[in-house]
Amino acid sequence: MIEQSDILKDLKQQYFWDVDISRLDVDKSKRLIIERVFVLGTAKEIMLVKKYYGTSVVIDVLKSLNYIDPKTLNFVSKLFNVSLKSFKCYRRKQLNPQHWGS
Repeated sequence: MIEQSDILKDLKQQYFWDVDISRLDVDKSKRLIIERVFVLGTAKEIMLVKKYYGTSVVIDVLKSLNYIDPKTLNFVSKLFNVSLKSFKCYRRKQLNPQHWGS
C-alpha cells in the first residue's frame, strides 16, 4: 500500500501552485489531487493516483467535476471505459450549446 507521504512526494509540486503541499491532506483533498494529476500529470502519476485511491473513487471524483478539458475527458472515458454521458461536465456542456463560430 502506498503511504500518504509517498504519494505527495512522487507528484510534481507545480501541480499544486496555489496550495501549500506540505499541509495538504491526501484524503480530504482527493478531488483536487485527482483533478490536477489527470489534467496535468504523466501516465506514471496517473497510475500512482489510481493505485492509491482505487479505480472506483477516481471514477466517482472525475464524474463529479464541473469541468474537464475535452482531451482529458476523452482520455478518462476511454481509460475507464465509461460513457461520456455519465460525466457531469459533459452533460453541462450539452445543456449550453455554443454558437457556430465559437
